[in-house]
Amino acid sequence: MAVLVTLLSLVATLAGGLVALRARDKLHLILGLAAGVLLGVVAFDLLPEMFEQNAYHVLGVPAVMITFAAGFLTLHIVERGTAVHRGHEHEYESHGHHYPTVGVLAASALVAHSFLDGLGIGLGFQASTAIGATVAIAVIAHDFADGFNTFTITSLYGNARRRALTLLCLDAVAPVAGAAVTLFVHVPQSVLGLYLGFFAGFLLYIATSDILPEAHARHPSRLTLGMTVLGMAFMFVVVGVAG
Repeated sequence: MAVLVTLLSLVATLAGGLVALRARDKLHLILGLAAGVLLGVVAFDLLPEMFEQNAYHVLGVPAVMITFAAGFLTLHIVERGTAVHRGHEHEYESHGHHYPTVGVLAASALVAHSFLDGLGIGLGFQASTAIGATVAIAVIAHDFADGFNTFTITSLYGNARRRALTLLCLDAVAPVAGAAVTLFVHVPQSVLGLYLGFFAGFLLYIATSDILPEAHARHPSRLTLGMTVLGMAFMFVVVGVAG
């Protein structure tokens, strides 16, 4: 089931790349919705579930909250260390088109992140079908933006379109590979709770540091904000029905 669901993630990633090639005028609305979906998954699904999966404390602090913070900081450190500036195209312009290797490295970081997304879906299904389904919805929503960014970053640093398309395809396949790994690895419940905390931190960072700023950068409209609220409301209903 997890592998089959990640095929939708593959399609979403390729669709994001297609938008980067064709039309960008409605991207802010799609990203606003995606950010709301991610925030909804974190607030209504992952946070409650991780406390149920793991009740351990470290120095009085829930262990899952430590991994939650670690997940947020890990992605922040990775992005700062690999020059991944998601979605702020004006920042790339100052770099010019003279550093194609930087573009490849940045896009490769997104591919690795997509692999972890697939891993998250697979581990979510190990917890329960409901958790797996809601995590998958969140991943699929933001993989659209990943596909867009993979193609854009690679191209803006001076790489040929063929190379950008190759990295886009790798980014699309990566979640499927990550989910496939979980078919052969079973994670104990207590460890799974820690991972869900870590993954929730990942998603919170993506929503607040990457997708929301990108959605509002050029179109700070009430409609974009409304799409974010709609995304959260959608996940509230999905989690409620799944529960």
